[in-house]
Amino acid sequence: MIRILLVDDHPVLRHGVVALLGTQPDLVVVAEAGTAAEAASRAAAVRPDIALVDLDLGADAPGGFDATRGILRAHPAARVLIFTAYDSDADIVRALDAGAVGYLVKDSRPAELFAAIRSAAAGDSALGGRIGERLLDRRDNPDDTLTARELEVLTLAASGLSNRDLAARLLVSEATVKTHLHHAFLKLGADNRQAAIAVAVKRGLIRL
Repeated sequence: MIRILLVDDHPVLRHGVVALLGTQPDLVVVAEAGTAAEAASRAAAVRPDIALVDLDLGADAPGGFDATRGILRAHPAARVLIFTAYDSDADIVRALDAGAVGYLVKDSRPAELFAAIRSAAAGDSALGGRIGERLLDRRDNPDDTLTARELEVLTLAASGLSNRDLAARLLVSEATVKTHLHHAFLKLGADNRQAAIAVAVKRGLIRL
């Protein structure tokens, strides 16, 4: 039996996912959480095989990246599978950097969700469909692909932070921030911050 911790801030959605997973004889939700703090606490208490985590855990609240790190600190043997509505490159890369072994969007078919959970529980990655294809493209075309740091800088820039604010947030110098932005501009074929953000959003690399 694969024991699952479900992390999502919407109780109705959690109820639906619990019911869906309950149709499978080898899957069982042993705990639920609506925040990153609750997720870490539940992980320590029930020690699940899989944590199914949404990235958006409410405005102004720590999100799925923090929840992923907290779960793995509380129970390192857990396998975190992101299950979210977002599929930008920045989100995928940050999730994997946080320790997730799989990434699935919520418009996936039930069979894909079941397969991803079983794959993650078996010790494999669960990056199917277009997510896997995009990661392969990133690997095969490194010169044209924004690095994880460049995606992070551009995402923060899109939120309106100045170079000084970006440097303070990332604990680097303003010169380093400018270098990351310059590299992002070149790769995106843009000559300023606004144009780069617009291109990145259009390509699905970051989200606003």
